[in-house]
Amino acid sequence: MAAMRRRPLRASIFLAILGPVSLALAQSTGWTIPDAAGDEKSPLTSTADVLKKGKALFESNCRRCHGPEGKGDGPDGNPDTPPADLTLAARAEANPEGVVFYKVWNGRTKPSMPAFKSRLTKNDVWLIVEYVKTLRK
Repeated sequence: MAAMRRRPLRASIFLAILGPVSLALAQSTGWTIPDAAGDEKSPLTSTADVLKKGKALFESNCRRCHGPEGKGDGPDGNPDTPPADLTLAARAEANPEGVVFYKVWNGRTKPSMPAFKSRLTKNDVWLIVEYVKTLRK
């Protein structure tokens, strides 16, 4: 039992000091993100065609909550727990591409973010991730 207690503590220390800040921050905002998600990289190259497809998928799946420019101001967003502003550069460090993929693919219940794994392919989600990266300023 003592080993079980020490392992999460070591993981927490690693994340806080050496590991991706993203996982600690994401988990502090209600997300449970696997450690490996922070290291996962998009299999796509960010080309004009990839970004065009990603934008179209964002428009049809994400815009109604995250807003047309990704600022978290969409008409279907919950004003009590607004969707993330995807344009904030500070969020990029807290949400590397693997974490963004995980969030879109799996969603969460509180605050609500739909899971898209039953609606989109993994490639479609990676297209959205590539587009979302362009919104960061």
